[in-house]
Amino acid sequence: MKPIIDQEMAEAALFALQNEKLVLGESVWKFEEEFAQFCGMRCGVSTSSGTGALQIALQALGIAPKDEVLTTPFSFIATSNSILHTGARAIFSDVEESGFNLDPQKVMERTSPRTRAIVPVDLYGHPCRIDEFRDVCDDMNLKLVEDACQAHGAQYDGKAVGSYADVACFSFDPSKNMTVCGDGGMTVTDDETVAEAARSLRDCGRVSRYEMSRIGYTSRLNTINAAIGRVQLRRLSQWNETRRRIAEWYRRQLEGVEQLLLPPRDKPAMRSVYHLFVARSNLRSRIIEHLSANGTESGVHYPIPIHLQIPYRQTFGYSEGMFPFSERLAHEVLSLPMHPLLTEDDVLFISDIVKEAIRSDPTGS
Repeated sequence: MKPIIDQEMAEAALFALQNEKLVLGESVWKFEEEFAQFCGMRCGVSTSSGTGALQIALQALGIAPKDEVLTTPFSFIATSNSILHTGARAIFSDVEESGFNLDPQKVMERTSPRTRAIVPVDLYGHPCRIDEFRDVCDDMNLKLVEDACQAHGAQYDGKAVGSYADVACFSFDPSKNMTVCGDGGMTVTDDETVAEAARSLRDCGRVSRYEMSRIGYTSRLNTINAAIGRVQLRRLSQWNETRRRIAEWYRRQLEGVEQLLLPPRDKPAMRSVYHLFVARSNLRSRIIEHLSANGTESGVHYPIPIHLQIPYRQTFGYSEGMFPFSERLAHEVLSLPMHPLLTEDDVLFISDIVKEAIRSDPTGS
């Protein structure tokens, strides 16, 4: 990843610093309105992080202790931690057999009378099958919270991700397709009552300056960050198109290479924004070492499924073999460089190194 920071963003930050309240200034309100419109939703509520956005969204919907919330074990740990922070229990369900995202059919098998919500993830910028989750939630009277923290601008059936959910959550961490040059997050919703609850929860539970109606948090977005985010949002669609073009360059070079499985192609209803370009290989370690030896960084998102992280093992008794498809992904996924400043020559260089690493496998497997 490589965040983009230019003169216009620096000037926006300086203007906000010199002319606005440092917290919840005018740029924050404008950013919330503009981002909600970008997502096709009526209300936006900013937070200090994507994790905060998820936790506050769940609590604004009334998720409480003893409730159960279904989600995926193959995501960044913040997805399920946000559920636990509400006092609810995170119930995992496995991912698709071909792909990265939560499987709607498997989710249906994991529901119980205590299930209150489903939190699917648009992992790596690839939209989940959100219409199917919407149908499940409607049929079972559940809330749908879309973790779109990696999918700003992705589309499902011609609509921006987030527009099918009761609430959708985004992260502006520096690694994301757009950032606020620091931590930041956003919830979007069409429900003004939910939005009002989220605004209160992110600001200490306020009703007015010194009157509190909830046990809230200090999870506000700084004004300078919002000012930068407004500029980044105007660039996001162009950057996403560039990422799609880079993904095609990778496919042109790596399609059909043995022992390397490329990320799923877009389907007619699904349009990814390639937050990450994630391939799969049982030669992952060799490829990573070969890339590193040639001055190229790569990553693994994520090497340990959430259910096998220490606190989840200790608290809930999870162990290997419980979610086999997620565990298989954890052993195979490999994130190749992906950011809008990559050139076609860069992709050719990276792809050649990957192919050389696979060809040099001494086992010939």
